[in-house]
Amino acid sequence: MFSHILVPLDGSPLAECVLPHTVAIAKAFDARSTLLRVLERSTTTGRLKSVDPLEWQMVKAELNAYLHGVTTRLQEVGIKAENTLLEGQAAESVVQFVRSHDVKLIILSSHGRSGLSGWNVSGVVQKIILRAYVPTMIVRAYRPTLKDLSGLRYRRLLVPLDGSQRAECVLPLAATLARHHESQLVLAHVVPRPEMPRRAPPTQEDINLANQVTERNRQEATRYLEQLKTRLPLEAQIILKDSDNVVASLHELVEREEIDLVLLSAHGYSGGAKWPYGSVTISFIAYGTTPLLILQDLPPDEVEPTLAEVAARERKGH
Repeated sequence: MFSHILVPLDGSPLAECVLPHTVAIAKAFDARSTLLRVLERSTTTGRLKSVDPLEWQMVKAELNAYLHGVTTRLQEVGIKAENTLLEGQAAESVVQFVRSHDVKLIILSSHGRSGLSGWNVSGVVQKIILRAYVPTMIVRAYRPTLKDLSGLRYRRLLVPLDGSQRAECVLPLAATLARHHESQLVLAHVVPRPEMPRRAPPTQEDINLANQVTERNRQEATRYLEQLKTRLPLEAQIILKDSDNVVASLHELVEREEIDLVLLSAHGYSGGAKWPYGSVTISFIAYGTTPLLILQDLPPDEVEPTLAEVAARERKGH
């Protein structure tokens, strides 16, 4: 499934938090990994800053030496690794490399050389995940990092499910990781309680009707999860609950169950093709605190371009 993994680095210790995860994923799927560094030319007042050619070559030599060193570290623990140095804008260069080199998975650190911030992911990471349209793993740089590259094991994997086939597309991936790491696979389904927006408090009849709908959906979800469990090639823990806020309940579940890795489809039951990610996945990108692996279920040509994209393309054409 993940035959080629791309690992963008910027030379910072924060960005290197992805390396143990790269080893953990690459070994599970027998994948080759490409370490990518983008050399950006700084700008002053919106214009390219002049650079001394000799200094530029010296910087490139230093970056190549850094990439070679990290590549060697991965090779020493049994990973098929190579590296590439590009010149250009970081996010754009990463996305272009993904599309031209048949990358199957990107592993990104949430933060890098610019340091930690109050944002859950940096601006560069946000740009990449919104434009790459391939499976993406986000590692939280503000969490403790293992020094031993080959010492990472995922103990508990969470797969949120909503009854749709789109959400189920991550199950083969989750099963492979669970077998390789001898992990506990946790399947979770949250039954949403019906919304009843109104000025006056709900009547008893309203409450009874909402409870009936919730119970019916809960029974259907129970049957669905039990049937799904019999189709899996390994044992899985089932968690079923109802809630007024599905997304909040999933975040709470991650903390309570001490989940090491969340695996999500980019879209679920209600997801369309207007945006690259559905609301649950967006919430985990923006507010999740554990490593997140997103399986993109839409090819680039099926995602509607934003007005900003359309305007940018038209401007380039003039």
